[in-house]
Amino acid sequence: MLAPLAVAQEYPSRPIRIIVPFAPGGPTDVAARVIGPRMAEAWGQPVVVDNRAGAGGNIGMALAAKAPPDGHTVLFTSSSVVVNPTLYAKAGYDVFRDLVPVTRANTTPNILVVHPSVPARTVAELVALVRANPGKFSYATPGTGTTGHLSCEMLRVAARIDMQHVPFNGAAPAVTSLVGNQTPIGCLGLPPAQPQLKSGALRAIAVTSAQRWKQNPDVPTMVESGFPGFVNDLMTGVFVPAGTPAAIVKRLHAEIARIVMLPDVQDRLGPLGFEPVANSPAQFARQVREEVEMYGKVIREAKIQAD
Repeated sequence: MLAPLAVAQEYPSRPIRIIVPFAPGGPTDVAARVIGPRMAEAWGQPVVVDNRAGAGGNIGMALAAKAPPDGHTVLFTSSSVVVNPTLYAKAGYDVFRDLVPVTRANTTPNILVVHPSVPARTVAELVALVRANPGKFSYATPGTGTTGHLSCEMLRVAARIDMQHVPFNGAAPAVTSLVGNQTPIGCLGLPPAQPQLKSGALRAIAVTSAQRWKQNPDVPTMVESGFPGFVNDLMTGVFVPAGTPAAIVKRLHAEIARIVMLPDVQDRLGPLGFEPVANSPAQFARQVREEVEMYGKVIREAKIQAD
């Protein structure tokens, strides 16, 4: 048997597949397509992004969980990995048993947006508008159980308003619907919405971060908007199949942590709304457990069920 150091030194020995369990164009996909090529440059092996969308991310996450535990299949996923254990009776994998946390590569807030035709510029104005027109407004999200969906449900429950959820299979189609005004309100991660916010095709109402986001300093937080404790984010979480040697997990973490801190990577991801985290596998594992519990409580209180 190879010693741990030898295992790490020989890794990777062939192309690496990054499984993204969502459609192209969403926040997780964007992060993977910026980080992946830098991994390839450093290691001299191709890194291919494989989008496997469906079932709220469960299809791709289950595929990654069942892959050979040799570090050549890496899962880049969103906060769905900590939401789905409660949302789905049978997700097809166990986040604690079948996946090993590598790092929370980066984070970004969710953002509440509207089409410019909506006559509301603050959360209070939006709540008043929806309340005055019960059943007439719909909101788009990247899918049932995404943190975007949970954010809008938190608002719906807290403000006691009536609006219809329209789930999409990823952030990109949700943005398309919002820009086309098929759905006038949206809750999703900041990165896919950022270009449309800059162009004026969408209007930002509030972000879900604890403080204002530095790339969008004029957008208030939900807390500032009158909703104490309304804080969540959308992470890019990196996992490998259970059984992957610790030496490979350590090397993957070190490389991704290096990459997300590179100035040119931050220059690409920062303006989209990402901030690097790159915490240790142990720190990330603790966060996973804490967030499974946190989102589970929201799902049960709002009585959300997977489609």
